[in-house]
Amino acid sequence: MTWVVAGWEVKVAMSLKRAGKAAPQFLEDDPSTGYLPGRTWPVVRYGLISLAISTILVFAIELIVRGDLAGTVSFFLQPLKPGWTTIVVFALVLIGFDAVLGRSHQSLMIVAPLTLSLAFVGHQKSYYLGDPLYPTDFLYSRQIFALLPLLMRDRPMTALAMVAGIVAGLSLLVYGWRLWRRKVPALSHKGRLARLTLAVPLLAFFVSIMDYATFSWTRDRLQIIPIMWDQKENYASNGFALAFALNVPMAHVSAPPGYSDKAIAAVDRPRMTASVPDEKPDIIIVMSESFWDPTKLPGVTITPDPIPTVRALRSGSMFSPEFGGMTANIEFEALTGFSNAFLPAGSIPYQQYVRTPTPSMATFLKSEGYRARAIHPGTNWFWNRGAVYADFGFSDFKSEETLPPMEKRGPLASDAAMTDEIIREADTSDDPVFFFAVSLQNHGPYEPNRYYNPTHAVQAPISQWARDSLLSYAEGSADADHGLARLIEWAKKRERPTIVAFFGDHLPPLGPVYVETGFLKDNVAPRKEATPQAALEHHETPLIIWSNRSGPVADLGTVSPAFLPYHILTAAGITHPYYTGFLGDMRERYRVVDRNLLLTRDGQATADWSRQKEIDPAISDFRLIQYDMMFGKRHAAPDFFPETVDKAVAHTS
Repeated sequence: MTWVVAGWEVKVAMSLKRAGKAAPQFLEDDPSTGYLPGRTWPVVRYGLISLAISTILVFAIELIVRGDLAGTVSFFLQPLKPGWTTIVVFALVLIGFDAVLGRSHQSLMIVAPLTLSLAFVGHQKSYYLGDPLYPTDFLYSRQIFALLPLLMRDRPMTALAMVAGIVAGLSLLVYGWRLWRRKVPALSHKGRLARLTLAVPLLAFFVSIMDYATFSWTRDRLQIIPIMWDQKENYASNGFALAFALNVPMAHVSAPPGYSDKAIAAVDRPRMTASVPDEKPDIIIVMSESFWDPTKLPGVTITPDPIPTVRALRSGSMFSPEFGGMTANIEFEALTGFSNAFLPAGSIPYQQYVRTPTPSMATFLKSEGYRARAIHPGTNWFWNRGAVYADFGFSDFKSEETLPPMEKRGPLASDAAMTDEIIREADTSDDPVFFFAVSLQNHGPYEPNRYYNPTHAVQAPISQWARDSLLSYAEGSADADHGLARLIEWAKKRERPTIVAFFGDHLPPLGPVYVETGFLKDNVAPRKEATPQAALEHHETPLIIWSNRSGPVADLGTVSPAFLPYHILTAAGITHPYYTGFLGDMRERYRVVDRNLLLTRDGQATADWSRQKEIDPAISDFRLIQYDMMFGKRHAAPDFFPETVDKAVAHTS
């Protein structure tokens, strides 16, 4: 009995001792404890596992984006490529999120689905449009979803597989998340603090060196070289994640060197003032979606000729700054007379920069008594057009939401219906009209059998799918040509002077058709062409400027869309300090002003001009005026855009 009592007393004493000092709760992979039952070096283990996970994840991202196993392996094997820096950064991100979530390695359930999804979207964008995925693309993600029905018609089985994969992936993610929370012990407060102490300062330092506009010794040593003038090479050299991060600062546009009120005052003033004829001509601009001459494809014969009207009236060519998409960037130049060449590569002014009243042809013509109207049979939020057109000075914007029901040709509103609307609006207006119309019918992708009643035939030594796809495109081009012919015939009978301008915004996204015919090596043209001639071949679309008094304007050659206001207003007999004055002087020097190419009036080409030490003062003046009116203090407004004085809110950035 005495022995039992003594034993009980010992147990009580031990219990009291434990109560005075609680036993540590050893948590899995917690570096703050320095010990795990049966396991050694937990900090090292946790770090190595995080690095291993990051390596696998970054490799998977690059493999998805590149679509090339050999190229992905090469990216990591080359010591001067920043792939290993990316792995370390991802490891730090995972460690930091682990601290926030409170479980070891649970951050992978957030980071992996997000980054792998971005990689897939980036690969698809590169496939269809030739451009990588930029941070600014998320500003118009809604319109990407609006295009999904077209993509589903083009590749229905792929679309169904994607939907099934997304549903299965989300279900698996939810199940894994709940299972992980039950099975893996929580991290201690010390462990979470240790992770944050490591990850946050290092990630903050990394963010601080990612501004491509400033030199960073550390970034240079890590071989992270911003190649902002060639984004495809930027993504190929730096990898998807780092190149994506480098593009974040593009939301801010730096002032040109020497920008000031004195620099603007030093720009030569135009020798003309704003004036319009006593009998104001109507001006109708039709930007035809993806309009191009498909008979330029090697070995292709299309009967009958799909674009006879354009061929007969052609004034010249428009040099598109884009290929296969990014319509809004062509609109921006054509309406404002400004150039994408002076903005960060990959940027979309409609999405990023047009946030206050911005001078355009609509602003000027409305100040002269015109009724300025935009027409597009798509939704008004697409490319942010509703807000942008208001800032450009249009009186109203007729879109899918406000247009009468439009007859469809194929899956989209027909060019014939849009032409009917233009004619109806012009005939019912007592005031002179300025119309800017953007068609929709011939928007890609061009799925085979898009039209049930094709009127053309395609002969070419290519696959049946490619021939059928090309036929769908040719039918749409023919309909656009018919619309132009009807517009011309209507205008010929009018008493009021009428100017009609018609051009394609970019070459169509025909993808495999280009490869099979030998027109291109890849589905899309490279941003940086090997020769100026190749750039012209891959970026020229037909241009017509026609007057019902004098017929087509002839021999314009190839012009950037920024010069279209000059040619259109000149044909209308209208003058303006900037649109016909300054741009007229620029047009005497240059035909094409593109970020990758300057082409003089006599055909001399300068590639990579923006990287040269000395830039033509005329180009510098062009950039100064554009920056001043878009981002600066608008010192140029009284002399170059007098119609905007006391009407627009100046930027203060």
